[in-house]
Amino acid sequence: MQILVDADSCPREAREMALRFSIRRKIKIIFAANRRIPLVSENDVIPENSVQMEICPPGEGAADDRIVALARPGDLAITRDLPLAERLVEAGVAVLDDRGRIFNAENIRERRSVRDFVVNLAENGMGTERINSYGKKELNAFANSLDRELSRLNRLRDKDAGSV
Repeated sequence: MQILVDADSCPREAREMALRFSIRRKIKIIFAANRRIPLVSENDVIPENSVQMEICPPGEGAADDRIVALARPGDLAITRDLPLAERLVEAGVAVLDDRGRIFNAENIRERRSVRDFVVNLAENGMGTERINSYGKKELNAFANSLDRELSRLNRLRDKDAGSV
């Protein structure tokens, strides 16, 4: 199992939280972005080979394509990009966003449809006003979902390993 983070749009607090979880649980984490994203402060100690930063070429979808290429069933991806989330869910990857919302086969199409509708409204000058705040409430929801999903994936992995 590994954690893949769409780092371009992921808030710093969520990136740091995901990194702490990965170190504590000894899970490799990969951050993908079109530019270097600061991951930790200089004083933080990170185990060797546990963190990877994928700098993707400029261009729309390059980081998304890299995440999809690296992802395997049983991995966990963190993204707020619904088209990317849909691709990952279809590939058998667990997906959640930086606010703790879990995307799965039961809800991704509906969420994508709503997103596409809102984008269409905005493109036609009828968009709604959005307030993008990210605080303790959102970070706590993210941490709780991240912990639950990692535990669930570990149980599935252990169950699969026991049946082999």
